[in-house]
Amino acid sequence: MTNLEKLAAVVIGSSGGIGSALCNELTLDKSFDTVVAIDRKSAPNIDLLNEDSIMNAAQELAASGIKIKVLIVATGFLHGLDQRPEKRLKDLSAASLSNSFAINTIGPALLLKHFLPLAPKGERSVFACLSARVGSIGDNSLGGWHSYRASKAALNQIIKTMAVELRRTNVDSVLVSIHPGTTSTELSKPFSKNGLDVRTPEVAAKQILSVLGKLTTQDSGAFFDHLGKPIPW
Repeated sequence: MTNLEKLAAVVIGSSGGIGSALCNELTLDKSFDTVVAIDRKSAPNIDLLNEDSIMNAAQELAASGIKIKVLIVATGFLHGLDQRPEKRLKDLSAASLSNSFAINTIGPALLLKHFLPLAPKGERSVFACLSARVGSIGDNSLGGWHSYRASKAALNQIIKTMAVELRRTNVDSVLVSIHPGTTSTELSKPFSKNGLDVRTPEVAAKQILSVLGKLTTQDSGAFFDHLGKPIPW
């Protein structure tokens, strides 16, 4: 590393519940020169639906000498004013599928396209996208939530595929999907049932960072839960 380079932890989706908690936890970690929090209103800012904004943000970090030691994509979409998780097949629409894939799959894929090259060469770096257990095909016994499940399953495939290429281009980098567990955030609050192990964003952030801290290059391309246990594809 040159004197102009800064080792950074980067959180994309820093305005969300988990993203904000991750930024706070990473700020306490003195192994980074800086923590970069990125959302739609930050500087630089990112719009997941606009690749130019993603590319520009990555270029701005690169120009400032940033080398990414840890990057966490903490973005995601489950429901909104005009879209709810589908309970039945007849609830499915092209619009809901397109929106879920745009935010949960395509956006993170483009983020990794532009940010993975900012990893330092010759030393360990970790890149992670928050996925969801309901994106597991092997674990799906309840059905429903078609667009969310499918978009997260597609994200997991993107992670797996990019990790294969990463082994050739940067052997010291790790890329994984991670399920944060049911967390008290705006995304999951409407669906947090009694009896579920619902954790605060602060606890979720600590657990996620604990898992990421233990990963090796042999784990690259895998899908883990918040306790570090593998989840079936």
